[in-house]
Order: sequence, then structure tokens, then C-alpha cells
Amino acid sequence: MATVRYIVDDVDEGIRFYIEHFGFSVKEKWGDAFAILSHEDLDLWLSGPGTSARRPMEDGEAPAPGGWNRIVVQVPSLDSVAEALRLAGNLRNPPVAGPGGRQALAMDPSGNFVELFEAKA
Repeated sequence: MATVRYIVDDVDEGIRFYIEHFGFSVKEKWGDAFAILSHEDLDLWLSGPGTSARRPMEDGEAPAPGGWNRIVVQVPSLDSVAEALRLAGNLRNPPVAGPGGRQALAMDPSGNFVELFEAKA
């Protein structure tokens, strides 16, 4: 089991996004500030405003959404998932091919990347 924490601006919006596009389920929800979502062997922690993960560091820098790190969700049909995300306005790039398969990047409503990956047959 792996756990990843994403900093988000709106926990409920994040929950809707990950359920609708990737089939996550809500494992726990603590008010408006935090949720644990689950998908196969991954727990995704969504930390909204008000959580300890959002508190500024001693130098004043505050954790914020975004960055190029990402979770990877394997999908059986990259084209259909990518098209649904494109229509929703969340697809960052069209599918591209690599040595192990095809991938595309989506962004959640807070600006965190999610890689869609379809392995070579």
C-alpha cells in the first residue's frame, strides 16, 4: 500500500474529481479540511486549507498545490479517459507514446498532476 499527500484548495472539489475520473472511493473525510481516498493499493490524502500540512515553514514558505511530481493511474483505455478529461477541461496534453506504453497528463482542480498510463500490450 502506498500513500501520497496532495495539497488542494478545495477538498470536496478534489474528491469529486478523483472519483469521477479515476474511480477513487472515499475512505475517510474529516470535515472540509482533509480526506483519504483509496484506489487499489494507493491511499491519496487530500489536505485542504486548515490542515497541518498547509502550515507555513519556519522561513515563511507555505505549502501549495502543483509541481511536476504526480501519481500514476493505469487505465485500460487511455484514449477514452483522456477524452473525458479533455471535455472536462482537465487534460494537460494529448497522449504520447514511450517505450513502455502511452501516457497523458491531467490536472486536478488545484493544479496537481495525474499521469494516465496505458501499458503496451
